[in-house]
Amino acid sequence: MKTKKIPQRMCNGCMEMKPKKELIRVVKSKEGEVSIDLTGKKAGRGAYICKDSKCLEKAFKTKRLEKNLNVRIEEKIYDKLKEEIQDEQ
Repeated sequence: MKTKKIPQRMCNGCMEMKPKKELIRVVKSKEGEVSIDLTGKKAGRGAYICKDSKCLEKAFKTKRLEKNLNVRIEEKIYDKLKEEIQDEQ
């Protein structure tokens, strides 16, 4: 029997490849609206971040999420991400 391949994605904070299920997806829709996608199934361009506050800080300081999504991300999205990470821990 074949072993199932686990999808890997890169965290925008620590720049490490990790299993997709361990990351939080931030998605930009066609309309340019940015939201957090906990299911990983929303349509649009996605960027991933670890469930770690240090990675979020790093991604925020270097603006990697904004660069990957080609859109300015509002403060409230970062606040929601912080809440989500704190809930996970």
